[in-house]
Amino acid sequence: MLYFMKPLPNHNIDTKEWKPFIKNQWFRMHFMYFVYGLQIALLICLIVFGVWKPLPGFLEILLFICVFVIHELIHIAVIYKAGDISITRSNIFFWIASGAVLTKLRFLIFMSLPFIVLTAIPIVLSIFFAGALKNIIIYIMCINSIISGSDIINTVLIAIKPTGSLFYRGYYKPPINN
Repeated sequence: MLYFMKPLPNHNIDTKEWKPFIKNQWFRMHFMYFVYGLQIALLICLIVFGVWKPLPGFLEILLFICVFVIHELIHIAVIYKAGDISITRSNIFFWIASGAVLTKLRFLIFMSLPFIVLTAIPIVLSIFFAGALKNIIIYIMCINSIISGSDIINTVLIAIKPTGSLFYRGYYKPPINN
């Protein structure tokens, strides 16, 4: 089931088995400041290094909306059949949560695939194009890299978790050592 602008139904987590995804309480409370900081740093770097090329205003708005929607649809496509999905909003951010238990690989793909498809691939494609089309591809890359601030940090956090971990709604379950 897809919940739009509603959280997933309440759940009980056995905290003896499941640990918070972000263990450090201070980091968990200030996570969004790190995301905002990364987004601002990316924006400044893109402007300072001359990567960001201005486009006509209407085209920028249209591309931003398209990139945002495609970014979120890629997230949804990865977990579509895994379980219930909730799309909610907090401040300027949209959050997608799944009611399914995800393996480390699937959760890593969930977090990183929009960045790969809409930032890494356009970087490579921009080498083969010139003019207005190249500027559009670079704009897509720039916008998505900024949108992906939270995804970038979460991808790093997922990567450092032990192989075999399971993830569920803000918690992870380390593998059982034999």
